[in-house]
Amino acid sequence: MRWADLLILLPAAWYQLAAFPFAALFHQLCTSGQLSPTARYTFLLAGGCLLAVTAMVSYAALLLIPAAASVLVLLSASPAHVHTWVFGLQMCWQTLCHLGLGSLALESGDARPAVAFSAIMLLTQKATSLALDIHEGTVLPQAGQGLLQQALPLCSYLLYFPALLGGPLQPFSSFQVQAESLGAVSLPLEAAGWRCLGALALQGLRVGLEGCLPRAQGCSVLATLCHAWMRALLFRLAYYTQWVLDEALLEVAGFGLEEGQGDLSGRELWVLETTHRLAVFTRTWNRSTSRWLRRLVFQRCPAQPLLATFAFSAWWHGLRPGHVFGFLCWAVMVEADYRIHPFLSAWATSHVAKLLYRGTTWVFTQLIVAYVLDAVEAESFSTLCLLWTSYKSILPLSYGVVLLLLLSKKAKN
Repeated sequence: MRWADLLILLPAAWYQLAAFPFAALFHQLCTSGQLSPTARYTFLLAGGCLLAVTAMVSYAALLLIPAAASVLVLLSASPAHVHTWVFGLQMCWQTLCHLGLGSLALESGDARPAVAFSAIMLLTQKATSLALDIHEGTVLPQAGQGLLQQALPLCSYLLYFPALLGGPLQPFSSFQVQAESLGAVSLPLEAAGWRCLGALALQGLRVGLEGCLPRAQGCSVLATLCHAWMRALLFRLAYYTQWVLDEALLEVAGFGLEEGQGDLSGRELWVLETTHRLAVFTRTWNRSTSRWLRRLVFQRCPAQPLLATFAFSAWWHGLRPGHVFGFLCWAVMVEADYRIHPFLSAWATSHVAKLLYRGTTWVFTQLIVAYVLDAVEAESFSTLCLLWTSYKSILPLSYGVVLLLLLSKKAKN
């Protein structure tokens, strides 16, 4: 495992690193009072467009076109219908991009389509979140301003360079307040430095574990499960590294995150790796996206909100066979987790029984997360079939059977 291999798994990482000096320059210019609010929005927007063209080349058009169209809809549609129009526009465009270029990205090995897909997914988050804010009346149109004056903050929010390729979802109101009040905040080099050191430590741990991966391979059931668990851990460490870098870039640019708004803190990292509840892991994983899905789907769905949320997440991620199966399997496992744990915790009354319960369910949670990740990362239907017929399917299948038994027992009662 080479340090540059991070580029293969998370191709946006190097572009995020290259954006750090520009983020620091932007913050310094704001602090010194050399940028007016209009100039700040223009700097952020121009930086986003430049970063898009640098990272994606011609694929940048796939990001800039829906961003411009969404701004037009946000400015022209009525608050009662703006969310429906923006949601339909973004998801239709994103689906067409996935269907048209998904196979090309897998076959060619070119990282640019993957970077573009990631940016389009983040654009969908920001556009639908802003449309919901307008629909619910938490963001109001600025009376007395011209069209360009109203459009500039919206364009800047959708394409501002510190969060173009990654980072937690920031509400528009928070973005606007911070963009216009950056002069009162000093450059948070210490906080950003600690985050970068954390990313370096996570990547170092990942490099070390990568060297142990071949030793975990084997023909036995235990060796197969151990290898799957280690692969899943390596993927998680790569995502942790990317999230920490994303939040560090936002810090340097002056868009510090409020408590609980980011994707990863030390406490959340501990919860993700030590929890014995799959439902807790699910709520904590990629927290800003979880909050967005809860607001967009879960809270607005009258029937089966959990299943609907995971089904939409599969659509949002690209609707490959692995996505559909992986996210629907995840939904069933979370539902089973909600029903199994009250029964097991009631049974575990003694200290030894509690330790056995927590230790066993932690192992089960880790293996189910590894299974779901294997499914989501499957690049073809044949790879998915191999996963279905492997030993790894025994535990998720067992969870599904137990869920059916508990549901039938509840129906009889």
